[in-house]
Amino acid sequence: MKYVSTRGGCAPVSSAEAIKLGLAGDGGLFVPDELPELSEELLKELCGVTYYKRVAKVLHMFLCDSYSYEELEECSRAAYTEVKFPGGAAPVAKLNDRLYVLELWHGPTAAFKDMALQIMPRLLSLALQKTGESLKALILAATSGDTGKAALEGYKDVPGTKIMVFYPAGGVSSMQKLQMATQEGENVFVQAVKGNFDDTQAGVKRIFSSEKIKSDLAGRGYMITSANSINWGRLAPQIAYYISAYCDLVATGDVKLGEEIYVTVPTGNFGNILAAYIAKRMGLPIRRLICASNSNRVLADFFESGVYDKNREFFLTISPSMDILVSSNLERLLWFVTGPEDTAGYMKSLAETGKYQITPELHYELCRDFIGLWCPEDETRAEIKSVWERYRYLCDTHTAVGLYCAENYLEGDGRGASGRKMLAVSTASAYKFASDVYFALTGVTAEGAEAIEKLSEYTKTPVPAPLCGLEQRKIRFDPQAAIEADGMDGAVLAFAV
Repeated sequence: MKYVSTRGGCAPVSSAEAIKLGLAGDGGLFVPDELPELSEELLKELCGVTYYKRVAKVLHMFLCDSYSYEELEECSRAAYTEVKFPGGAAPVAKLNDRLYVLELWHGPTAAFKDMALQIMPRLLSLALQKTGESLKALILAATSGDTGKAALEGYKDVPGTKIMVFYPAGGVSSMQKLQMATQEGENVFVQAVKGNFDDTQAGVKRIFSSEKIKSDLAGRGYMITSANSINWGRLAPQIAYYISAYCDLVATGDVKLGEEIYVTVPTGNFGNILAAYIAKRMGLPIRRLICASNSNRVLADFFESGVYDKNREFFLTISPSMDILVSSNLERLLWFVTGPEDTAGYMKSLAETGKYQITPELHYELCRDFIGLWCPEDETRAEIKSVWERYRYLCDTHTAVGLYCAENYLEGDGRGASGRKMLAVSTASAYKFASDVYFALTGVTAEGAEAIEKLSEYTKTPVPAPLCGLEQRKIRFDPQAAIEADGMDGAVLAFAV
């Protein structure tokens, strides 16, 4: 298996090269030139093994040209320990006979990004060795909230690396900001940027495409790569947890092997739901994917109309990790269904006009696999309260968006005539957004540590260990020291010393 650019302008590379480089030289994203098959026999086998072995098996299907199974199993075993993921890495909770929740927030930073970013640094370290890379790796990441902390924690003090995370100054929650500001590690740096996530992400992409910056960094002994889901090493481990969740549903008898399910994913940058789509293309029995958006409904509108248009009002919401108007991984989806030439044309149109329109035939094909739904702010709050009152299940603001869309889809599914089960993805602990969750439940305002304490008292649920005592930790990176987006280049060069 080789990896090619979504825009078709680069020679194929190995999986190790794709993980090392992060972004293709023509500005496109790396994709495998073929997808492996997930047979029913293999799926049955995976039902009987532990999570880390499921991850190793899935990763080997994509990375076997560069990595041995033994290497991947060791990486996976070290990444998904009981210490890092107490109670299991990706458990499935049952809300009712048709609605289940895949909880992806039991890791070191209480967000789903841990699922990939605990193993990705190990894959990158091996990739540097396998490709004979003499330069140190400088990892750059733009974050809308959770990627930043998870990447910082994953790469903290990893030999031969430095990591720099950029985030929009007013576009992350107070808890996410505090997590990043207090990050430990000698090789890390965090920088706030004036503007929104799209401005921040565009700045990182600009740095990746600048030959001058890359040359300057090489002269200082560094090569740059990405921790965002634009890097295949971030995306591939996410495929595994959808397969694992299905195996768990089979193991508990909630679905029969081969029975189709629905999957709902609260979506911003499109990486998480793309992983589910790839699992479906491999053979995982997923009937349809529900792409759940908040008030920044650019993806919901795209799946409804076939027009992707970022030229619209931008909303700061209580689900900030989804406050995105340029969903990078949608480019990979386009490549899978239409190929590099058309994908390059769509991306050129997006860069020049801020929009593109796919053909009616392509739109029809996408709608066989996807439906885009969205949840307004008031309904997000109402869903948090409703889910708690009906199921005594505590969810965060992003998960609430997904559950709202999942329940609405099930309600319209022939009044339940199909009987298919729904797996809704929970992307973060409610305590990462304690202020908004507590207000949704009680109508009472509380901030910071007080909100965490009050939410725990009100719901009688424990605070995840990674979020305890944050207020007492030393601030290392001043959230007030925000820079302009066009100053990100200089900040990177200043860090690379």
